[in-house]
Amino acid sequence: MSASIPAPPQANVQERPPRTLWGDAWQRFRRDRLALFGTATLLLIILGCVVGPLIYTASPSQIDFSRSQLPPSWAHPFGTNDLGQDVLARVLRGGRVSLSVGITSMLVAITMGTLIGAISGFYGGWIDVALMRFTDLFLSLPQLPLLLLVIFLFRESLRRLAGPETGIFILVVLVIGSLNWMSVARLVRASFLSVREMDFVLAARAIGAPARRLIWVHIFPNVLSPVIVAATLSVGTAIITESTLSFLGLGFPPDVPTWGRLLFDARNYLEQAPHMAFFPGLMIFLTVLSINFVGDGLRDALDPQMRQR
Repeated sequence: MSASIPAPPQANVQERPPRTLWGDAWQRFRRDRLALFGTATLLLIILGCVVGPLIYTASPSQIDFSRSQLPPSWAHPFGTNDLGQDVLARVLRGGRVSLSVGITSMLVAITMGTLIGAISGFYGGWIDVALMRFTDLFLSLPQLPLLLLVIFLFRESLRRLAGPETGIFILVVLVIGSLNWMSVARLVRASFLSVREMDFVLAARAIGAPARRLIWVHIFPNVLSPVIVAATLSVGTAIITESTLSFLGLGFPPDVPTWGRLLFDARNYLEQAPHMAFFPGLMIFLTVLSINFVGDGLRDALDPQMRQR
């Protein structure tokens, strides 16, 4: 009778968790220091604008000429403006409006661009030609003069229809969003043209999947990465555009503080009270810079060519 040979002990090998696109993207994003800095700064700014007015309870609208143009101090960390209003309180209140305009305008631009790009890239043919010529038409328009013209023509009508603040908000958001969708449409179209010829899409088409399911279930999730990057960067563009409109006096009314409006109000006091322009300008600079850092980090992290095998 042969003796049984004991089996060698198996090594305690820990199984690695399965790799996913989003998991790999997060690992690459964490290694980008500028992207992490941008994310932390942007979250801090958003948190300050949302929660800050609940902690710093100074009134952003109270007028006191005895405190006019005071420099930064413990009582007024950002100083006061020409009307004696607290600049920090107005910066925090204005951040809510500027960030809301940026995010809402981004949603308008991304929705329009994704819809037009998806239809154009999926169907092709004369639909593709017509939609791309329509996109080229918008790309050829001078955006800033057109933006100023539309605001000037329809500002009073929307003020009477929806109120001075809500009407201007709707007009600014719609105009900025409707003039920034073209690059998104071209990006989505190019991605659709490449993905629609892949095997899994052809298989879904062969078993009779309708066009709507092919577009939004099979193709769109695979082109979501560049859309996310474009959405991130378009927020910064919208904030800059809104600040430009407010600085030119065509944005929100004077009693609604936005970062651009604060710069407009400070234009005549740059020598006497430079802090009136410095702090809102700094907020615009840090916000847009942080958004660009986050967008660059997302672009590198979500790039399939950079995924380690």
